[in-house]
Amino acid sequence: MRLTVVLALILPALVSAQAVPPLSKAAMADFLRSGKITRTKDVANGVTNSRRLTLTDGTLTHDAHLQTIDQAMTSFQGNRGTELNFRDTWKYNVAAYRLAEMLDLDYMVPLSVDRTVGGSTGAVTWWCDNVKFDEGKRVKDKVNPPDLPDWNNQMFILRVFDQLIYNTDRNLGNMLITNDWRIVMIDHTRAFRLMKQLQNPKNLVKCERGLLAKMKALDENQLFERTKGYLTREEVRGVIGRRDLIVQFFEKGGDAVLYDHPRPQTPKVYWGAQTD
Repeated sequence: MRLTVVLALILPALVSAQAVPPLSKAAMADFLRSGKITRTKDVANGVTNSRRLTLTDGTLTHDAHLQTIDQAMTSFQGNRGTELNFRDTWKYNVAAYRLAEMLDLDYMVPLSVDRTVGGSTGAVTWWCDNVKFDEGKRVKDKVNPPDLPDWNNQMFILRVFDQLIYNTDRNLGNMLITNDWRIVMIDHTRAFRLMKQLQNPKNLVKCERGLLAKMKALDENQLFERTKGYLTREEVRGVIGRRDLIVQFFEKGGDAVLYDHPRPQTPKVYWGAQTD
């Protein structure tokens, strides 16, 4: 299993003298694109040479995660076997966020934008605050979720999302858990494969009704426009093809496999920020 950057991501966010109200998504994106970089630190134990950045605009200071990996191979031998037409690219981080936003799941996927740093363009992603641990640490320490039904409902959403984007690298390290037991999905650089079949249909157990409705409403042209520059037309068609199979599966199962799950009024409540 590929070691991920999450060992650094679970470190506490920078402590500030005074907390400020959560930012809007537009303000966060602007901050990530234009904030002055005051510190850069290599992230240990990763294979993509990613970095942790400290950004400031003079009032706000916050960290971000920079990934510039952009590899393409006709054949790749990994822990899960041989993969043809292999891609590992920062572009998929931005695409995953934009798709999550279309599905009203951006409270589970941190905001990510493109930015050129030191001559290399990559994904700059909002550093997740208030992280308790990652899933690997939770399992190792044998910590049970305080609300198991809520935990399961979040896991069902994660599994549907991973099947939709054909994520080949979901592991215990790139699934963060906040102090209030919210699941955060990070590191999607090995997703969005061209295949229109599902990677692992057995992972489809239940689906939140709102997510099902949003998936049904996905339009190929709208998704292509929203992810232009990050996904190719064929990659978008792969998403739509898998979407069709997911919708078909859950519609066949009916009410027995559907449920309601409360979500925040706005995802910004999960992405805090600090002042200098």
